[in-house]
Amino acid sequence: MKTSPEPEVITSDEMRALEQAAISSGKVTGLELMERAGRGVVEAIFEEWPALAVGQHRAVVLCGPGNNGGDGFVVARVLKEAGWDVELFLFGDATALPPDAATNFERWSAMGEVADIKQALHVDFDACDLVVDALFGIGLSRPVTAPVLRDLFKAVSQADKPARVAIDVPSGLDSDTGLPPDGGSALRADLTVTFHAFKPCHQMKSLPGIVPESAALARYTVVKDIGL
Repeated sequence: MKTSPEPEVITSDEMRALEQAAISSGKVTGLELMERAGRGVVEAIFEEWPALAVGQHRAVVLCGPGNNGGDGFVVARVLKEAGWDVELFLFGDATALPPDAATNFERWSAMGEVADIKQALHVDFDACDLVVDALFGIGLSRPVTAPVLRDLFKAVSQADKPARVAIDVPSGLDSDTGLPPDGGSALRADLTVTFHAFKPCHQMKSLPGIVPESAALARYTVVKDIGL
């Protein structure tokens, strides 16, 4: 009996090494990888919920202070270009963003506003079609303890209507363990979109979760190729 091959699973350190090797070789820039990642997220959203690919919809994009936030700026821009009503909220200081994320911050700022993350607490998430979690990526190793994020995670996780999509890993989870570091808060996702290969935390759509404890937060994951 023929069996399906086991999916590739790599750690966060291995993923970062792959990205850096590709950039160092000159085959691709970090900015190009970020653009591919953001567009891959939108592609995965439309594949999972085809109704969202047609007509006008409302999205809330939550961006963090690193390159995961940069991916979120790309997602916001692509959705806006598709005719969506997009609200974007940033956790952190825009002037301290890494270079590629800063570039995409500027690209988004030319077409839409950036509000402080505290303002997201006033959003009626049940009036949204989509919430994109681009707060923290695979590099998170500290517990999420900021009160504004704890309150926001609760509000988003308890909302009934919107599709919740996490970029790389639901914010608050350690991508290598599938657990919130030191009991910190984490944000629920209906779909997680990661890149190149699964990470150890992911609950996959077709297979049991590699780390079952993460299943309630990361319901399933799809992998998008970004050309590594």
